[in-house]
Amino acid sequence: MTTLYLARHGETEWHAEHRYAGVSDVPLTARGLEQAAALATWAPTAGLAAVVASPLSRARASAQPAAEAAGLPLRIDSRLIEIDFGAGEGMSPGELAATYPDDWAGFERRPARHPLPGGEPGVDGVVRAMPALVELSEEFPDAGVLVVMHATLMRLLLCELIGLEPDGYRDVFPVVENCALMPVEFPWTGESGAPARARLLGLNVPPRPVE
Repeated sequence: MTTLYLARHGETEWHAEHRYAGVSDVPLTARGLEQAAALATWAPTAGLAAVVASPLSRARASAQPAAEAAGLPLRIDSRLIEIDFGAGEGMSPGELAATYPDDWAGFERRPARHPLPGGEPGVDGVVRAMPALVELSEEFPDAGVLVVMHATLMRLLLCELIGLEPDGYRDVFPVVENCALMPVEFPWTGESGAPARARLLGLNVPPRPVE
């Protein structure tokens, strides 16, 4: 089994203000850079075989120090880009509720299937990104891989990996801390021999060096 260390990028100004960033290329704040540095302190102690990131600058800037610290090249996979929030990019929940009340209500009811205006359905993002994780598990069996991506896509993928309803991703995973780890073993058939999914090993694990 491959251990996938899923990690959200560091803090950006929009995220600090509770604004949807989506596919907008928003840079890290000073705090976000500090969070990336903490991830880099952990990386060389984790026995990683690869470091992979979304192409957005906030993910690349969060992953690059970890890759360098681990002595690995940073791999970029465009399939790991965040869900496109369309007209909601740069807006807060309150602004969305006031500007697009019907669409916001639909998004709140079924966030994986009812996109914001002009946006990407979350379930489509899963179809796009899941092959990237499958390929990593095939390329690096019995190894660890750090995958730096985005909060919404990560939560949707976790639901897919462990067999949960995707529209519940915000209830099951209400908070994804910046540069914290969500390690999963994948594929994992389980003790009952059920179809291959994944085993979630931790939630928002601080990236502290492994002793």
